[in-house]
Amino acid sequence: MTTTHSTTTTDRRTRAVTWVVGAYVALSALTVVAIAAFARVAPSLVNPQAWVRGVIVAATSVLTLVFARGAAAGSARALLRLRIIVVIILVAIGAVLFLVPLPAWMIAEQIACGVLLLATAVLIFR
Repeated sequence: MTTTHSTTTTDRRTRAVTWVVGAYVALSALTVVAIAAFARVAPSLVNPQAWVRGVIVAATSVLTLVFARGAAAGSARALLRLRIIVVIILVAIGAVLFLVPLPAWMIAEQIACGVLLLATAVLIFR
């Protein structure tokens, strides 16, 4: 079986999207763990907004991964959903950074999530 350059490039891009979104899921899950740990040992590092934002980001990251895997499997609808959710989440991260009072460590985490999602957007909108 021969592969064309286009197929190989698409396969690489698909793997990259899945990897980057997987990193976003891992970062989001670790953030929820960090929130729980900080709430116990250093409550001043956590506020109610951190809890809400952390749980929402973790939940949407899993949904994003489901769409990324569907797109990787060749589903055009999953790719469309992935494109929509990535744009929505990027806008939400921007709004949260400017409007929601979060602890400094969580602002850094949100910026990292934004960078991962921006990389995803670059890959899926090419």
